Amino acid sequence: MAASSSSAATVKPSDHSSPAEETEQETEFCRGFKDAEAFVKHGLGAVVSATKASAALPAAGDEFDLYRSFPAFQQFCASQGDRLLHCMSQIMQHHGCRSHMSDRNRLTGLEDRFDLVVDSNDAILEKVGILLDEASGVSRSQQPVMPAGYQPPKIVVSSWNRRVGERREETFHLLHAKNIQRPQLKFKDKVDNSNTPFVSKIFIKPNAVKPLPSCECERPEDLDVPAALADFIHQQRTQEHVDDMFSHPYQYELDHLVMLESLKCKPEVQMYKPLAESTCQFINTLDDLVALNEKLAKVSEFAVDLEHHSYRSFLGITCLMQISTREEDFIIDTLELRSEMYILNETFTDPAIVKVFHGADSDIEWLQKDFGLYVVNMFDTHHAARCLNLGRNSLDHLLKVYCSVNSDKRYQLADWRIRPLPEEMLKYAQADTHYLLYVYDRVRADLFETSNSQPTLIQQVWAKSRDLSLKKYVKPIFTEDSYMELYRKQKRSFNTQQLAAFRLLYAWRDKLGREEDESTGYILPNHMMMKIAEELPKEPQGIMACCNPTPPLVRQQINELHQLIKQARETPLLKVCPQPTSFGPHDTSRSSESDFLDLSSFGRSRCCADLMSLKIAFDVLSFVLEEEEEEAASPAHLSVAQQKAHSIMESFENPFRMYLPSKDIHISTNAKYDPSSKIYEVYVSPLGHACIMFKVNRTDRCYNGQYI
Repeated sequence: MAASSSSAATVKPSDHSSPAEETEQETEFCRGFKDAEAFVKHGLGAVVSATKASAALPAAGDEFDLYRSFPAFQQFCASQGDRLLHCMSQIMQHHGCRSHMSDRNRLTGLEDRFDLVVDSNDAILEKVGILLDEASGVSRSQQPVMPAGYQPPKIVVSSWNRRVGERREETFHLLHAKNIQRPQLKFKDKVDNSNTPFVSKIFIKPNAVKPLPSCECERPEDLDVPAALADFIHQQRTQEHVDDMFSHPYQYELDHLVMLESLKCKPEVQMYKPLAESTCQFINTLDDLVALNEKLAKVSEFAVDLEHHSYRSFLGITCLMQISTREEDFIIDTLELRSEMYILNETFTDPAIVKVFHGADSDIEWLQKDFGLYVVNMFDTHHAARCLNLGRNSLDHLLKVYCSVNSDKRYQLADWRIRPLPEEMLKYAQADTHYLLYVYDRVRADLFETSNSQPTLIQQVWAKSRDLSLKKYVKPIFTEDSYMELYRKQKRSFNTQQLAAFRLLYAWRDKLGREEDESTGYILPNHMMMKIAEELPKEPQGIMACCNPTPPLVRQQINELHQLIKQARETPLLKVCPQPTSFGPHDTSRSSESDFLDLSSFGRSRCCADLMSLKIAFDVLSFVLEEEEEEAASPAHLSVAQQKAHSIMESFENPFRMYLPSKDIHISTNAKYDPSSKIYEVYVSPLGHACIMFKVNRTDRCYNGQYI
């Protein structure tokens, strides 16, 4: 009994750990690991070891085939392979994936096993991405904050702008809504996706100094054809040739624009109203738009911003316009008032009113493309921030510096086609211009102080803003070589079949995008198009396998895509070897044996007569005189145009030709290197081929050649 009690007494402390040990066990991230860093370090070491072991496997070849001829080696490989397949199956089962890796009756082909591994990796990586988003406060498993078409629940409205420090809240990603009617169907003017140059929509020119060209006036007979073609037909009918058919309508006004005197003085900073106390009017009727234009005509400056959507439209559509004065904020439904927005040209082109933008590079083009609106007398705070060297030039940085406001960019990629707009998105849109006039005052004051109370920097920003107002919208024009620009950016090397497939897919995507008014990224993203062109699938299922997820129009047009790939596979197969675009003096990637002259079949007495080109390699520069198959015609027997072309070609002549030997140079077999005469070797064949070696006397520019 004593022994048993003593043993029990000795066992009792081990059964009940001390509070310190219990606390240590509770704080462990995982069994045997204190925190995530220790676990990741251990896991990384295991992954590296497995990678090294995988890389050390023997490759297919003579040695591997020799080992495979021994039954013991075959048995060992089979057992280890089954062990690996079992481990992979356990991992797949743990993550809920299909895991019949070792079932030889159900999966017999290597390709099926590989596809199973790929699908499992995709599922596992997707779960990893979701968990990482949840750890960073982004829950991708949740639905979007506002389903399109109705008002959000009150609980969402009350918590849309909470800070992360106050409460852990998810960040919403509203890329595009799938269940809304396309606004293009309600447009009064049909969207012009034709493959013709863009012609301005303006037909009335307010505040004009130079009248609008007659070619830009509306003509009833031309309404059914593209604008560019209509202008050409009109000129042929009336025999009027207008040179500035595609020019900026306000080119003359902007060229002669004079900076306002009020901008040359140090401004009086006017404080903005709190966002909660300011009024915001949503304008979606013509009467409200006219009233807004009258209000804007009475102010000296107002701020402007746009919300654009480009995913479900070929050229993109402007969905919203925000305008702020010193007293009020306005949000215009440009989808509803698209054909009436030209009314604002009266104030947008008034040189007495300053229009404040931030980063107006795209805004200027969108205003022209969708509404025919132009801006005269603009001030871009983005260029002001660059002149002040604030480090960052974004609007949210300026708001943080000048207004101590942390802007919320969660709706930056939202689908602004949604109607009615949720209250959170309206607040986000209002905030984009609400503080902009105050920022406009502050940056002008800082520019004035930075330039020692002189308006030089302000004039510089104003001039850059004026030049930005002269920017013209240019439609994307499809040509036979348009695909090459994207191909060069991808930095891949395709053979002739792959390049033909890429060209056909690019043309198909552009044509379908113009017809359906869908963006190229929605129809077929670039990376998927490159994947299809690279793989050249033989079956329609292979095309869909290259796209994850499969775009709707690809699934719909799968047979046509299959025919395009089939047509590309019929192209003669030639490997394309791209040449590097630039190379240095020590780059031998372009050198080949053909660069060096093989004169073994020539006699020493005939080497000069038969030699048509010489390669001279200096220490820094390399110049090549290529052999000409035919002698150039004498300029005296050329026409006037040919003589001009000949003179232009002569201007591109190698400026170092003066250092090269003439064709009738005497080759001396007794020429030797003499250090006292400062004669230097210019070219020596690195491959040891028979060649001509020239030695240059740099003092008197005479040449001695030696045959070796």
